[in-house]
Amino acid sequence: MSVAEIHDVEGAFSPSCADAFEERFVDMLNGGAACLMVSVGHRTGLFDALDQGDWVTSEGLAVRAGLDERYVREWLGAMVASGIVDVDGETGTFRLPPEHGACLTRAATPNNLAMFAQYIAELGAVENDIVHCFEHGGGVPYERFGRFHEIMAEDSGQSVLPALEAHILPLIPGLQDRLAAGIRVADLGCGRGRALMEMAARYPASRFTGIDLSAEAVAWATSEAEARGLMNIRFEVRDLTTFDRDVAPGVFDFVTTFDAVHDQGNPRAMVRGIRRALAADGVYLAQDINGSSHVHENTDHPIGTLLYTISCMHCMTVSLAQEGGEGLGAMWGRQKAIEIFTEAGFATVEVSELSHDVQNCYYVCRP
Repeated sequence: MSVAEIHDVEGAFSPSCADAFEERFVDMLNGGAACLMVSVGHRTGLFDALDQGDWVTSEGLAVRAGLDERYVREWLGAMVASGIVDVDGETGTFRLPPEHGACLTRAATPNNLAMFAQYIAELGAVENDIVHCFEHGGGVPYERFGRFHEIMAEDSGQSVLPALEAHILPLIPGLQDRLAAGIRVADLGCGRGRALMEMAARYPASRFTGIDLSAEAVAWATSEAEARGLMNIRFEVRDLTTFDRDVAPGVFDFVTTFDAVHDQGNPRAMVRGIRRALAADGVYLAQDINGSSHVHENTDHPIGTLLYTISCMHCMTVSLAQEGGEGLGAMWGRQKAIEIFTEAGFATVEVSELSHDVQNCYYVCRP
């Protein structure tokens, strides 16, 4: 029974519930602070430098990581207080338990949870903008988020890239054979385009197009593709708000979106455009947040709080920043997704979950 239900039944203030909530909230404050320090530890390589199982002084760790010792020492204090790092008071040395390193180091990829802590700091940087939107409406545009595409590319590097060939593409029987033979592929909302470049490198006979609203992300992707010598791929900056009217019919055989539909200004137009752009035997694969369209069905979601926060402070607001933006948000849910895909004219929508990816589900849509 929830706290609200207890209050409804008893009709009186419950001191024990108040105490329990206060204790929980203090844990949340400590957890939020720890996430900031975990983000710092990830970005500076401190967890990777600790991932040798040995005991090390703050001086030794600073030398190993190439960092300033005074900052490393204070960071270690936060890590010890949060129970992430062990300390030996007699020797003044520190150690990352291997059980903790199993989800905090780059060597742990695709299970590196420290990567996700970066979202907390990134979203905190736009808090003033979000408060302004609460008071006046509107949204915060993409360009206000300094590192979001960089973080998303790293996120995709854990959830998409390692599983692309063995688990994601096989969701569509025969697709890999078609890619090998040569088809036309597009990734919309491609960000830095890492998934598309992975496919372009593996399937040289196919032609790949990446489209994103962010000029910064497209510039990075174009430069990286050139550096890798990928001649069968191109990227373009494009607003997908009118994609349903701008795209020519039947120009692609395979279209993908990876966590990209819900933050579009006009997601319905983009999906209608995808349907229009597909050849008669084409297929659309959408990876998107795994949740329900109904809040009460997400109360036991393992990372529900994180996803709603990212939605409010990025996905929803960047959509609302665009003229007429719908503001679907990351937690638009399966029900709304199936509704939008069906309304766009897709005859079948299959939904799958993959064991490696707790935050997303995969939709296979056919005309």
